[in-house]
Amino acid sequence: MELIIDGVSKRYKGNVWGLREVSLALQPGVLALLGPNGAGKSTLMRILATITRPTEGRVTWEGADGRPPSDLVRRPNAVRAVLGYLPQDFGVYPNLNPVEFLEYVAALKGLSGRAARQRIPALLQQLNLFDLRRRPLGGFSGGMKQRVGIAQALLNDPRLLIVDEPTTGLDPEERVRFRNLLVDLAGARVVILSTHIVSDAEAVATRIAVIHEGRLLAADSPEALLRRVAGKVWQWTCPSDELLRVRQAHLVSGTARRADGVRVRAVAETRPDPAAVPDTPTLEDAYLELLARANGGEGVGP
Repeated sequence: MELIIDGVSKRYKGNVWGLREVSLALQPGVLALLGPNGAGKSTLMRILATITRPTEGRVTWEGADGRPPSDLVRRPNAVRAVLGYLPQDFGVYPNLNPVEFLEYVAALKGLSGRAARQRIPALLQQLNLFDLRRRPLGGFSGGMKQRVGIAQALLNDPRLLIVDEPTTGLDPEERVRFRNLLVDLAGARVVILSTHIVSDAEAVATRIAVIHEGRLLAADSPEALLRRVAGKVWQWTCPSDELLRVRQAHLVSGTARRADGVRVRAVAETRPDPAAVPDTPTLEDAYLELLARANGGEGVGP
């Protein structure tokens, strides 16, 4: 089972490129597509969900059934049969309850009534929604609606699951619950999580792809990305009135106010301050370093 993204680009009107030559090979597990808002993540998600077509490049899906690979542009229906998709702007009908809503979506997906009646109760149990199955969706919290969104994406037991910015607007408890759910769902599926929240990627991903201004900056395991900044993360305390100068000179990834000044955390090739001591790198350090280099290296190094 493999999803191949080969040199995919997307051009919009006015010669604006949303994606430029993105290539990835995805196998079962969770890929976190990480990048700032407007980086091109949703454009790629829509291409993979067969909603829009790439201007250049190919996307192919090779299932585990021995069939030849399916081209997402030429044979979208073959991929849609194994696809589950939770878009960023997922909405519900507030007057319907979860059962009614899922029955409606199942009909749109072409599931038989019998198949839907068998599948829906199991999904509601799996997503801890069974006791709420008769409550109108208009009274659901953001996290509960997201679980309904995952339920509709799983109706056809997909092998390819795509979720676009699923934790935006969720409170911390709901975000943790949703992360755990994605990990549980991975198994034999290819799961793609698009997010701009580094902690979401860190919590669930077996592989992370960083995208910026439509280009793929890196695609590797979390451990490999951390190794990129090993020995480059520093911490020291500076006076409050020096913080602006420090920010202008170095890639600062975090600050904390203290009684004796500001505790600064920065990424730099060499020691950025005589008082700086090495610190353990995080994925956020690695992510910010990649973005800084893509922007011309501003703030990288002393």
